[in-house]
Amino acid sequence: MGNIGGGLPEGAPYQPWAADLVKKRMADNSKDNPDAHCLPLGIAQMNAHPYPRKIIQTPTEVILIYEGSGTTVREIYLDGRMLPEDPQPWYNGYSVGRWEGDTLVVETSGLMDDGWLDVRGSPITNAGKITERFRRVKYGYLELEETIDDPTVYTKPFTAKLYWRLGPDTQLIEFVCLDKDATHYVGADGVSPWNKGQPDSHGR
Repeated sequence: MGNIGGGLPEGAPYQPWAADLVKKRMADNSKDNPDAHCLPLGIAQMNAHPYPRKIIQTPTEVILIYEGSGTTVREIYLDGRMLPEDPQPWYNGYSVGRWEGDTLVVETSGLMDDGWLDVRGSPITNAGKITERFRRVKYGYLELEETIDDPTVYTKPFTAKLYWRLGPDTQLIEFVCLDKDATHYVGADGVSPWNKGQPDSHGR
């Protein structure tokens, strides 16, 4: 997702420090985006990623397999359990779901600090919570609403919406990410964070 607040009239409601951080990350060409370093993308970026994903449903859980982000697997528990009060932080957090009519509502907490919601670098912290609402609006299309609630980063909760298209003849393939070029990533200062103070491959 290029801009998670793009559908809002005034954009995402950043706290002042978060707005400054996003400006810095954009000025640095998003060089620290987890996607650029073969790290897990986090839920929002994976949901908006152009690579396909697969949904497997059982009576007690839904499994989401994302081809992108090194072939990531998410478990969404449907057995009535509550979100843990103090879960071990994970890149994709801990997810529980329930059905409200024809809508699957998924709540996720226990996220890692300093996560990225989009390629601009909109942050989310361990205090944040993501609520997803999956609904098939018509054959072949799945509507997904994501509500972001992180009072340490945003002045109020906000919601982004996107759509997934059915690919019945599509098969996921193995995604392997190797961070071979990290030493060549540069930001606004023209210097890579990976080799500051050290010569590059040309001895400079």
